[in-house]
Order: sequence, then structure tokens, then C-alpha cells
Amino acid sequence: MMEPMYSPETADSLLLPDPPCPSIPSLGDGECYHVFISYSSTDYQWTHSLIDQLESCGLQVCYHERDFTPGRTVLENMSDCIQESQKVLLVLSQEFVRSRWCLLEANMSLFRDCLERKPIVPVLLEPGVSVPLHLCHLTYLEAHDPDFKDKLLKVLCTPNQQLQGSTVVPFQPPSIYNGKALQPLIAVNEEGLNKWDCGQFSDMEVPDQLRLIIQDHENYRKAVRMINSVSQHKILPLWVRVLMIVITILLIIFMSSLSLFVLIWAINSSSKEVNPNLAAFTSACLICLTFALIIEISLWKTDQLKYIVKELQKAVGQANIILSEEKVLMGSCSNSKIYLVYVGLDGCKQEFAATFSEQGCEEDMFQRALAFFSSGYACCLAKRHFPFPQTSSTGHLERGVCFCQYVSQQLRTNQWE
Repeated sequence: MMEPMYSPETADSLLLPDPPCPSIPSLGDGECYHVFISYSSTDYQWTHSLIDQLESCGLQVCYHERDFTPGRTVLENMSDCIQESQKVLLVLSQEFVRSRWCLLEANMSLFRDCLERKPIVPVLLEPGVSVPLHLCHLTYLEAHDPDFKDKLLKVLCTPNQQLQGSTVVPFQPPSIYNGKALQPLIAVNEEGLNKWDCGQFSDMEVPDQLRLIIQDHENYRKAVRMINSVSQHKILPLWVRVLMIVITILLIIFMSSLSLFVLIWAINSSSKEVNPNLAAFTSACLICLTFALIIEISLWKTDQLKYIVKELQKAVGQANIILSEEKVLMGSCSNSKIYLVYVGLDGCKQEFAATFSEQGCEEDMFQRALAFFSSGYACCLAKRHFPFPQTSSTGHLERGVCFCQYVSQQLRTNQWE
């Protein structure tokens, strides 16, 4: 885990002496807090020093350790707490951007209506932190700014309707998170992985980016075990591959010996003269067999890599049938990396239901589409590139190609087996 750029001993020094507290805004109907604060556990000490100072000024602050209701899911708690807060404050550090921002951003897509009416206040805790793309339209506050506390209180104590067009934090509806890549999974045996082997992925722990998104962690582990079955059952063992090459070499040696025997027999024959056609044929056989061995070995490596990636994509497609219920898809285009994207398919699923309802096979067709096309679709989302021009028609993914649009385009050029 990345250490913060400041030391715990100097955490309080980032917060200056209290300026005079401005007028505290009143809470409206359904509001219990002035601000909901999201932060990484790495930044606990600094954030709680800030919380103490804000509460001493009379602001009602909401944060997960104290205000989440036990027994409810994190998503339910976060949704309700943001709904009951006037503003959302994000403490941006390297650790927050690396992990928790993806979690918060993914959760944002689940309660879009309330967030579009609330300002987001980013606080840059460390110099050099890459501000997430979805926050670039906001003017962030710097924790090292001498006037940080005064500026923050000004924002938090300004009614939301007055922040429209403000030079401190220009309020705009946030870009809703849907179809964005999460941190990819890298094979645990990547360093010693031959390109014709299949990677193995750890299913012991759910990655940070998925911990709050996937409610049933066993679904994730089951999906990874399906992917790992490729390396365990569908790839030829090394000794079998070596044996195949040895047999090929022995066959070439046998053919070369046979050709040489024919050549010697022709020389020692009673004609005392070598048939030029036979000599040419023998030489051609030796040359062709040598090239055949070289080509076979190179094609074997290439074919094995294609075979493994194809088998991995099949396994990923089956895994996505499980993960799609958690709004997560996996994608594979290599033998050592699995891309993860967060994307809701509810609208696309309804489109399949409307299309195939008369045949009564809508669920089966949707699962077949997931099995065949979801891996490629997830890779395209992760790389932000699709192998065809994006259509002008509106799909189920805001500012992007939705799954049913992708399937439709693929069916035009590929046969659905």
C-alpha cells in the first residue's frame, strides 16, 4: 500500500488555525448532514483532524466509520448518506485515486439522480496526484494552500443553488460512471509465463476496485476459477508438446536417412551413373523437410498462443454470465491479462427480451451473446476503442457503445456459431 507523502506527525500542520466560522446553512427536508466525506483509510488521521475542525464550526459531517448503519450493504449506506447530505467532499490522495475513487465512482452510477443535484468538492491532499478524469471539470482545493480552511468553509457554507457558476467550485452534473475500466488482473505467473501457456489468476482475494461493487464475492471467485480451468485442463502439458516435436524430428531424420539410402543405392547401381532427376528429388526432399520443421515449430508456437487466447476468451464469456449480474464484465485479448469493466446491462437485456420474446428464448439468447461477445466488448470498453465506427443512434450506454449495439455490429461481420 502506498504511503502518504506527508508524515502522521505533520498531518495537523496542514490544517491552519480556525478562521472565524461563517454562517452555517440550514438543513433542508430530508437532509441530515452538510457534507459527506469519502477518503482512503491511509488518510484517516488527516481527514479526522479536518472532520473535528468542521464539526467544531457547527457543520454536520457524515463519514462511513461512524454513520453507516450496521447490517446494511455499503452501497445502500453510501446512497442514503449522500442523499441525506448537501455536498460530497473527496479527499484525493494517491491511494484514494488508485482504489477508492473507482469504487465511489462505480457507486455513483447507482444513484444518479441525487448526485446530479449535489456539488462535489475535491480536496487535493498531496502534490502531484493525478486528478481523476471525471473530476477535471471541477476546481479542486489544495490542502497545502494557506487559505485552504477558509476556502473550504466558504464552499461548504454556500447554499447549493448559489454554487452554480462559482469560481471556487463550478458545479456541473458529474460524469456518471458506466463502462469504465477498472484495474486489470495480471497473471500471478506472468514473469515465468511462456507466450504459448495460459496465465493463472488469483481468486483468493477480491481486488479493491471490486470489493464494494460485487455483493457476492463468491461469484467473483467462481468466475476466476472458471478462467483458471483453461490452464489446468485445456492446455497440453509441456512433456506432451516436447514429445510431439521429438517425434517430428525423428520423422525428418527417418525421411532423410531413407533419401540418403536411395541416393547411395543409385550411385552403387549397375548403371554407374546417377539419375539427375533422382538426385534433384532427393535434394528437394531434404530441403523441404528442413523448412517444414522450422515452419512447424514457429506455427506451433503461434497456433498454441491463438488456441490459448481463444480458450481463455471462451472461459471469460462463461464467467461473464455470472459477473454481469454484479454489473462487471471481464475481457481477454492476451494470455496474461484480464480487463475488468463496470457496466450495467439492464437496458441491453430488456432489448434482447423485446427482440426474442415471441420465440420465448430471450434469456437463452442473452446468455449466448454474453458467452460469445462479452469478452471482446469488455476489451473494447477498457481500451476505449471499437473496431467499427460508433453509431450516431443512442444506445443504453451514455456516450459509448452499449452491449446490444456491439453485438449487432459483430453479427454483421461474424457468424454466430
